[in-house]
Amino acid sequence: MHVQEWLETVPAVSIYALVGVVIGLESLGIPLPGEIVLVSAALLSSQHGELNPVVLGICATAGAIIGDSIGYAIGRKGGRPLLAWLERKFPKHFSAANVGSAEQSFQKWGMWAVFFGRFVALLRIFAGPLAGVLRMPYWKFLIANVLGGIIWAGGTTAVIYYIGVVAEDWLKRFSYFGLAIAVLIGVGSMLFVKRRAKKSAAAREAENGGESESTAADSAPVPAADPSH
Repeated sequence: MHVQEWLETVPAVSIYALVGVVIGLESLGIPLPGEIVLVSAALLSSQHGELNPVVLGICATAGAIIGDSIGYAIGRKGGRPLLAWLERKFPKHFSAANVGSAEQSFQKWGMWAVFFGRFVALLRIFAGPLAGVLRMPYWKFLIANVLGGIIWAGGTTAVIYYIGVVAEDWLKRFSYFGLAIAVLIGVGSMLFVKRRAKKSAAAREAENGGESESTAADSAPVPAADPSH
């Protein structure tokens, strides 16, 4: 069943809770389709007066901020062993290459990796736990987390709601439009991050290989001098 059609059968209060919980769990580090659920609910709110877009945006924002904060706390306590455990449980999402790419983003951008990571499907899962593992100061994490949560969750709700109101008749005939955009953005972001991860992994392997050759050359025995000379 289409996600939006399924949401139409659910009471408004349950939809608010569902959106907040799904986005919260995704932000915490569990791979879930938070963006698809949010887009579907926002489209639904533009076509049915029972679902208030303001309340929906608040619930989505709260879920994003709270979920990321819990993920940060878990990552700070679990450390590197947590990432190893996540790789075993979710190998497609928490592979060594993906984690390495996300870690490079954190090293390069710092707290802004948390902010911009909110808009990238794969990094949205990493942001909270990885910030905790890397011991990012909580006040920096909190600022980026709150700003990113408000702009991503609130902004997505507002934009999709506006599209739904303006093009309601058109959207009724093409109900997959909003979801198609969300899926394309999500898949594109994931492919981009995976490509960066593969390049980073290849660069690290090449660097490690070069260091190994250099170490072997340095440790090779030096021929003894000929006493006849």
